[in-house]
Amino acid sequence: MLPSETIFPIFLIFQFCLSVIGNSSLLMLYIYTFFFKPHFKKPIDSVFMHLTIVNISTIMFSLIKDIMFSFRVPNFLDDVGCKAVLFSFRVSRGLSICTTSVLSTSQVITISPSNSKLASWLKPRLSTWTFSSLLCSWLINLLIYGFMLDLVIAKTNNSHYGHGYSHGYCQNKNFGNQDSEWFFSFLITHDLIYVAVMMWASLYMVIFLHRHRKTAQHLHSPSLSSQPSPEHKAIHSTLSLVSCFVLTYWLNNSITLYSFYTKEKIPRLEAIDTILTTSYPTICPFLLMKNNKVILQFTLHFLY
Repeated sequence: MLPSETIFPIFLIFQFCLSVIGNSSLLMLYIYTFFFKPHFKKPIDSVFMHLTIVNISTIMFSLIKDIMFSFRVPNFLDDVGCKAVLFSFRVSRGLSICTTSVLSTSQVITISPSNSKLASWLKPRLSTWTFSSLLCSWLINLLIYGFMLDLVIAKTNNSHYGHGYSHGYCQNKNFGNQDSEWFFSFLITHDLIYVAVMMWASLYMVIFLHRHRKTAQHLHSPSLSSQPSPEHKAIHSTLSLVSCFVLTYWLNNSITLYSFYTKEKIPRLEAIDTILTTSYPTICPFLLMKNNKVILQFTLHFLY
């Protein structure tokens, strides 16, 4: 039986390969659809493409350093490397939160009844609103995590005791003090706002699906009402994404908070935190591929 010190690096390499293959394949699929299958293209695809690019970036800037650390590669990151890698990772992860929130909100606007004044005003402007929201997300995350650059340095030693961020090759500058707690609390608050929007949008979509199913059962036969429409498939995909994100987010942040405020750092918790951090970018492309028309056509053509 392989020891745990060997199983964890192998699992990280497997997760890295799986996530890169999944997200790269999905990105190529969107590019192919854009140029060669424009009749399959939907306005929401631009958000999916943005999310896929962000997922690739999150995986690259998170798992590569963790794989190197799990193999005990010494001095892989210096001060500049820690600042650059953690800044890029945190911006990518922040954009993942924002993009998923924009995606769920866009879906709510799409399915909202046109007799609503706000929905009737937003629907014709949905593409512009989506682009503006993603652009603002970039600006907000770059601005927020720009402050982080001065707070992060390379680890000075491998044994740490006290409050603060310490993971892999990097730690916060004043480890053991409480100077960076305000920034950490601000990041949690920022993320929670977007998570709250996701949960509200998910609740709205669940209520919409429930009401639509009840209406369909009265108007159609059971065989017809049981067949999901493309609109319902899109809602189910968005709900799957949001559910996956919220679950991994709460688990990940619970461990991160515990690791930040506990004085004795536990390496096994750092390993679990790494896996949870990259779980959503790994699972996301496969959830998006499930109901993609181009993939379904290709699969049917390959089988028959």
